[in-house]
Amino acid sequence: MDNSVYYKQNRLKKLRAFCFTARLGSFSQAAEALYLSQPSVTLQVQALERDMDMKLFERRGPSIRLTPEGEALYLLANPLVDGIDRLAESFAASFGSMDSGEINIAAGESTILYILPDAITRFAERYPGIKIKLHNVTGRDGMAMLRADEADLAVGSMLEVPDDIDYRPSLSFDPYLITPLDHPLAGREKVRLKEISPYGLILPPRHLSTWRMVDLVFTQNRASYQVALEAGGWEVVKKYVALGLGVSIVTDVCLKEGEPLSRIPLGKYFPRRSYGVVVRKGKFLSPPAKKFIELMDPDFL
Repeated sequence: MDNSVYYKQNRLKKLRAFCFTARLGSFSQAAEALYLSQPSVTLQVQALERDMDMKLFERRGPSIRLTPEGEALYLLANPLVDGIDRLAESFAASFGSMDSGEINIAAGESTILYILPDAITRFAERYPGIKIKLHNVTGRDGMAMLRADEADLAVGSMLEVPDDIDYRPSLSFDPYLITPLDHPLAGREKVRLKEISPYGLILPPRHLSTWRMVDLVFTQNRASYQVALEAGGWEVVKKYVALGLGVSIVTDVCLKEGEPLSRIPLGKYFPRRSYGVVVRKGKFLSPPAKKFIELMDPDFL
C-alpha cells in the first residue's frame, strides 16, 4: 500500500478516537463506543498529539478536558469524522433515497405528548422506511444524549443554552393557573400572585426548569408560594389538580377542552414557554434528521 494512503487511513483512525474521546469525555467510554480496547484509543490519541505537535487533552487523574487547541481541532474534525461514518446513508439520500435509515429524537414527556405527535405522524407518512426512536428523557439527559451522539436531535424548551448547543424556538404557549372547578379562584379572569400564595402548588420535580421559573417569578414579585406535591408529567399534574390536591401553573400546550379544570391567564407574570429543535454544534446531521428538522422548523438549517 502507498505510504500516503496508509498515513491518511491511519490519521482517520486517530481522529475518530480523538473525536469520540472528546465527545464522551472519557477514554474508556470512547473505547466502548468504538469497540476497541482503552489502551488502543489512548495510543491513537497520543499518536495524533505527536502528529499535530500539540497537546489536545489536559489529564487530571481520571478526568480529561480539551485544551484550547483540542477544542479547535474538535470543531474541525468532528463533522469530517461524522460525515465519513454516515457516507453510505448520505450518498443514498443524495439520489433521493429515504427508503431506510433511523432517527433518534430525545424529548421530555410533555414534548412527546403535546408537541411531537403531528410532526412524527407527518414524517412517518412521508418516509415510512425510516425507523423513528423516541427517547423519553429529561432535559439534562437529553443534552447528554446529544453530546454522546446517542440522539440526532432533541426537541424541547430551553431557558439556558450551552455554548456547544444550537437551539431555535419555533412554538410558543401561554401560561395559565389551573384549579379545580370548585376552587375559590375558579372562574376568575385574572389573579394576583399573592392570591395564589395560600394554596399549595403541584409542580414537576425540583430539578426541572418549571420549578426554577416559578421560584424566580414569585421571588421577583415578592410573593410567597408553597408546594403541596411534586409530580412528574403534566397529565399527572392535571389529574391531581382536578382531584383538589392543589393548583398548578402550566402552559396551554397541555390543556384540552372538556377537562374538569378552571384556567386563569398568567401572562402578566410568566413569559410564554417556547419549544424548538436542539442539536449539538458541529454535528453532521443525517438525511433523516435534516428532513425531520425541516418538517419541524423549515428555517432552522
